[in-house]
Amino acid sequence: MLDAAFAGINGDMEKILGWAEDVLNASSNAKTENELFEEVRRAAYEIGFEYCAYGMRLALPVSRPAHFLINNYSSQWCARYERRGYIEQDPTVMHGARSPEPLVWSDELFAPAPELWEEARCAGLRVGWAQGSPTRNGVAGMLTLARSAEPLSAAELEAKSLRMRWLSSIAHVGFQRLVDTRSIVCPEIVELTSREKEVLQWSAVGKTIPDISDILLISADTVRFHTRNVLEKLNVSNRTAAVARAAYLGLLD
Repeated sequence: MLDAAFAGINGDMEKILGWAEDVLNASSNAKTENELFEEVRRAAYEIGFEYCAYGMRLALPVSRPAHFLINNYSSQWCARYERRGYIEQDPTVMHGARSPEPLVWSDELFAPAPELWEEARCAGLRVGWAQGSPTRNGVAGMLTLARSAEPLSAAELEAKSLRMRWLSSIAHVGFQRLVDTRSIVCPEIVELTSREKEVLQWSAVGKTIPDISDILLISADTVRFHTRNVLEKLNVSNRTAAVARAAYLGLLD
């Protein structure tokens, strides 16, 4: 599916993309939310996280959006989280609803919700990373990867960031397919130009906009132009999500 992006990349990158494609294929075959979550959980474990959670805020009803939540946290913690209404206080949820940028849990992040942070840590959720996938139609999803020990170092984050971002985008695409979101409008037919596909293929292997500009011998502004078009066509908010959705739709063959 991503063969065109493999040329000229090193063995480590090939392994990462092979891993991403395996996860994408497995998630595409999932028939239920639980089957999909099991694939996401397994992939999260492979990259060093014992817990994972996916949440989606649906666009309707507008006055009080519904939420879909699935995780492998303890039942006691889930009940406590719901009973205390922590979803309305959780700074990671607030961030994920408005930004596609990933975040790492920290004391500073949870400073506005100290009780939530203390209780989460007591439940074994001490180290975490999350990335949101807000879309233009009001639907917002977020994947959280967590564990009970071993702080997430800068070196580990650099080594695993691409796989973590991939997993977030694959989870969002998969759950949008399976959850009855009603308000989500997924185009049945999406057509990408050859240049848009090239930009996506190089984005898939972690190339930046300046990198792609040099590789394709076009200006950075032109790369940004094609990227904006792709995001609009696929109704996503970032390049990783665009690659995941395009691969899922078979547009990178």
